[in-house]
Amino acid sequence: MNSRPRRNRRLSSFPGASIRRMFRGGTRPAFRFGLEKPLDGESFRREYRFRRSWVAIAVLLVMDAVFLFPAFSTSRQLLSFSDGIHSLFDLVIVLFLGAWLMGWMMAPLAITGILILMLFGREAVRLAPATMEIGVGLPFVGLTATYDLDRLRNLRLAQPPAKSARAWRGPHFEFDYAADSIAFGSDIGLQDLGEVESAIKSVRGRVPRDADAAHGAPEEQGATEAGDVFEPPSVESRAESPPKGWLTFSVLALIIANLIPVAGAAFLGWELSDVMVLYWAESAVIGLFNIAKIAVVGRWGALFAGPFFASHFGAFMAVHFLFVYTIFVEGFRGSGPSGNLSEVLNLFVGLWPALLALVVSHGYSFFVNFLGKEEYRARTMRTQMTEPYSRIVFMHMVLIFGGGLAMVLGEPTLVILAVIALKVILDVKAHVKQRRSAGPGSA
Repeated sequence: MNSRPRRNRRLSSFPGASIRRMFRGGTRPAFRFGLEKPLDGESFRREYRFRRSWVAIAVLLVMDAVFLFPAFSTSRQLLSFSDGIHSLFDLVIVLFLGAWLMGWMMAPLAITGILILMLFGREAVRLAPATMEIGVGLPFVGLTATYDLDRLRNLRLAQPPAKSARAWRGPHFEFDYAADSIAFGSDIGLQDLGEVESAIKSVRGRVPRDADAAHGAPEEQGATEAGDVFEPPSVESRAESPPKGWLTFSVLALIIANLIPVAGAAFLGWELSDVMVLYWAESAVIGLFNIAKIAVVGRWGALFAGPFFASHFGAFMAVHFLFVYTIFVEGFRGSGPSGNLSEVLNLFVGLWPALLALVVSHGYSFFVNFLGKEEYRARTMRTQMTEPYSRIVFMHMVLIFGGGLAMVLGEPTLVILAVIALKVILDVKAHVKQRRSAGPGSA
């Protein structure tokens, strides 16, 4: 007879209650990706190969070939530039095709990885005193989850329903850990179950078969009363500090970096073309730091998300620079479409003080706010990948309205000042809004 209190049944019905228990009860398994490491005191090890579906493997092989054909075609186009890149137009084509190819290759790489796992993948179970490890991947390398053996309950043989998420496994192991049901193994039988049960019993002396009799349902110790409101796992509490205003060091650094073009226009003879190229370069700096942010937020997921972001953002940036150079550099100077690469390089060399200031400004925000103030805790992979595109919108606005206004006036000085003023306002507003949304203490 189930002796579990009624209030605990109600608690388990709350959405996300299992996550809540895992965070509060300390029952979340530890994950590690990499080479398989020796397990101290290891007393048992078994490997269970993934169940193969030759129909699914055939379908994936066809899909892989379909995705690889455009990749080979694009690679041939890139190889046609092996004799050299002679103009800015050639450079943009190479960068665009390279970015497209890098993003496109994420699909066949993922499919190939799945194929390799289906053909050679396995799950390895290892036991040591107080610990059970389940490794998923290829022999000697993969993702390993470490479980507290004393919290493992109700080990059983499960037969999944047809068309369920676990149907591909066939008969498999299941056990309860906190409020979750963990599955591993494929096409196992009662003999396999007996082996694992005996191994666990030899390590800890017992294999509980009932969730309540195991050891007092530890995940529910400390559970709140039935009337308590569910609280999702939150960011670790930090020392509360009053929200700061807009006048902070990072805001001042941002303003100073944006005002450098004013000094350049006043003392170094910078033109509208120089300012437009500089702001394009700032978008590139933001994109580079965003790749670092994706790596922090996504961790192992960034192995795919990072190159995918770099591919589509890089393609946009390559085409944008061609527009900026054609409209503002060659258009206003009346030099005609040449795109000489040495002239392009000299253009960036002349802007190095402002470029350095932008790198320092955005680098300070990354290290002090994003890492130091732990803003990454409130970010998701999706929001982080889309964040820099506000820069693309701004560049489009400048290209359309700024270029048209400069052509009408004939004298771009006022346009330079207007663009700088507008950019400072938008950057400061976006920066302050982002810091406030990150929580108290962000500067």
